[in-house]
Amino acid sequence: MKIIVGMTGASGVVFGVEFLKMCPGEKYLISSKWGKSVLAQETGLTLENLAPYARKVYSNEDISSPLASGSNQFEAMVILPCSASTLSKINCGISDSLMTRAAAVALKERRKLILCIRETPLSTIIIKNMLELSQAGAVVMPISPSFYQNAVTLQDQARLFSERVIQLLDPSIPATGWKESSL
Repeated sequence: MKIIVGMTGASGVVFGVEFLKMCPGEKYLISSKWGKSVLAQETGLTLENLAPYARKVYSNEDISSPLASGSNQFEAMVILPCSASTLSKINCGISDSLMTRAAAVALKERRKLILCIRETPLSTIIIKNMLELSQAGAVVMPISPSFYQNAVTLQDQARLFSERVIQLLDPSIPATGWKESSL
């Protein structure tokens, strides 16, 4: 499976890093300027640290990238974490970056688009944008950790969330991290 992975400047980049590491297939990474900043702030990592997990890392400013074209085949795009700003731009059809352009391609070509928003509280405008994107075929999946699987660390939470995203991409991939609840 060929997957585009986007990372924006929203907090929660550890979830995106874990997804990039765990997700099988051919992955192409796009990070916004603020995504790089949050990556460094929250994890101490750089895009160079993530490069081994992606076939190629693209600049968000590279609109001439093959990822910006509908003739470039990919099966899915996951933006994790997805800022409310990026989600809103995608909903409004604003394709002013490689990330928003690739998302527009996913929508117009009816490919899987999963937007893992990390924002709270949610304004009525954000909720409206989420609704419209869902109606257009995107999956809006807020980063919402689960607590019934005995996840103890943030890494456990990120791994379990990543597995949920991976199963949305391909339900035939078995989850490995689910633990029996002790409740």
